[in-house]
Amino acid sequence: MLRTEMLLHRLDEIGKSLERRGGALLLLGVGSVGIETARLDDYSDLDFFVIVRHDQKSRYIDHLDWLEEVHPLAYSFKNSEIGYKILFEDGIFGEYAVFEESELINGSYTEGRVVWKDPSYNNTGISKPSNPIPSPKKDSLDHPLNEALTNLYVGLGRFARGERLSATRFVQGYAVDRILSVLHLIEQEVDYFPDPFGNERRMEKRYPRFAEMIADMIQGYDHVPESALRILSFIEEVYPVNRKLSDEIRRLAKISCR
Repeated sequence: MLRTEMLLHRLDEIGKSLERRGGALLLLGVGSVGIETARLDDYSDLDFFVIVRHDQKSRYIDHLDWLEEVHPLAYSFKNSEIGYKILFEDGIFGEYAVFEESELINGSYTEGRVVWKDPSYNNTGISKPSNPIPSPKKDSLDHPLNEALTNLYVGLGRFARGERLSATRFVQGYAVDRILSVLHLIEQEVDYFPDPFGNERRMEKRYPRFAEMIADMIQGYDHVPESALRILSFIEEVYPVNRKLSDEIRRLAKISCR
């Protein structure tokens, strides 16, 4: 069986286990095992929500027998008050959360796929949130790109005084993140499963032109100045950068390269 088939089969089996145990109302697959199965591949995880009756939540959170019944667990980590990250013995990794229906009615989450439901439960519309997750994309270049420029300035100053880890984060992390938030305003986006949780997801397919140059913006711990100069050059190509600020960024980069 292909791994993608194993993931979907495992989710179906979890639904059957919920049915046998009782107390559950709905099983929603989310992410690549939800409504976006077209992007499912050998590196996908098993992400799902379990909606339970109001008196069953602690049972499904505190005891993992309903998962062990499907396949033995090699690892489990309670990463929140309502769910776990898990690894089955056969290498399938998953993350899930357990909710009561009332907790999702006004919640913000990605739309899910109904994998299983109790025959008596009819509110399958809950699979689609009434309050979608706000988009991480910004609608103007001004704030994000000016933030990115100041990230470069601060980061290079820290690199010059020897704070290389902080500098790496400011230049190759924060500044790049600001660019990603407005990249749809700079390059035509390819419609390929944008993620409301992070602009970096599937960036290589969504923005192929930018993907060709980003390696020069993220050259690593020892090459923060070089990365900063490439980021500055990119911003200057798409936005009217303040001359004094760009000069200061280049000055700091030169000092840091010594």
